[in-house]
Amino acid sequence: MGEVTRIAAGEAYDVLVGHGLRAEILAAATDARRVAVIYPAALQHLAEGLLADLDAGGHRTLALAVPDAEAAKDVRVAADCWAALGQAGFTRSDLVVAVGGGATTDLGGFVAATWLRGVRLVVVPTTLLGMVDAAIGGKTAINTAEGKNLVGAFHLPVRVVCDLDLLATLPERDLTAGLAEVVKVGFTSDPTILDLVHADPVAHRRELVERAIRVKIAVTTDDPRESRPGGLGREVLNYGHTFAHAIEQVEAYGWRHGDAVSVGLVYVAELARLAGRLPAADADRHRQVLAGLGLPTTYRAGRWTALLEAMKVDKKTRGDQLRFVVLDGIGRPALLEGPQPDLLEAAYSEVCS
Repeated sequence: MGEVTRIAAGEAYDVLVGHGLRAEILAAATDARRVAVIYPAALQHLAEGLLADLDAGGHRTLALAVPDAEAAKDVRVAADCWAALGQAGFTRSDLVVAVGGGATTDLGGFVAATWLRGVRLVVVPTTLLGMVDAAIGGKTAINTAEGKNLVGAFHLPVRVVCDLDLLATLPERDLTAGLAEVVKVGFTSDPTILDLVHADPVAHRRELVERAIRVKIAVTTDDPRESRPGGLGREVLNYGHTFAHAIEQVEAYGWRHGDAVSVGLVYVAELARLAGRLPAADADRHRQVLAGLGLPTTYRAGRWTALLEAMKVDKKTRGDQLRFVVLDGIGRPALLEGPQPDLLEAAYSEVCS
């Protein structure tokens, strides 16, 4: 095990970043009699190794394999997990370990949040997207037919373990998609990220991960439940996500989240430009940075009505009024509330392929 970076999320939990960190997972389970490991079927080999180590440490383990990707974030999958916990006699002194990408950690967190009104949770993200976004901040959720992440709870983990060795097995396309969330916080909060991405995202991967984590921790610690009156608070993390979630819903979750976020970032940049909020050069920089990484920057035409309906049930909507996090300049996030329908559609036209 090499050098470990410990990033404190206030007094609540630490996020650990480094290589070869399985011992840190086991250490978090020291005083738990039972440990349930929730993981996608595709990571069975990784989960089996972790379960064997936990067994050797004297824990009573429960293996909970779930579907891959967004298919895991379903109430029926959560119900299966609840049933397994109940049959195993799982108590509040026991531990849930969620291992996988953002969808798995969202589900695992939701199961931990809702079982006995909350049991301890360790999150082990195995994707870049999970490390820099989904695993941090305590948001947990599942999807419904009406939209993404509409049923959920806030539930802080006791530890997040980001083992960079796990990224070595990821397909290049998934690594690239994960960079969309890194770029997002570069535009809103840490412009140095944009320079590092432009220079060499592979050579600077660890620094990019740590910088993105620090941004998210700073925001979520300041506004843990997305309820701070006045200002943006935690909403800043939703930059690009209103349109991105609409794409995911319209595409029946067939798109990678990072790919949808990439297009969402271009959309909201164009929306801000058309509203007179963001200089054209800054809007163009969104396309340049994202396209330079090989991320999509356009979406198909003829889907506006479906996209608009999906955005209307987004969590950031207030009543009938759509709200968008926009930029007034790089590193200067703000809100755009209730934009006119023709402005929304004009921005859509700008991202149509």
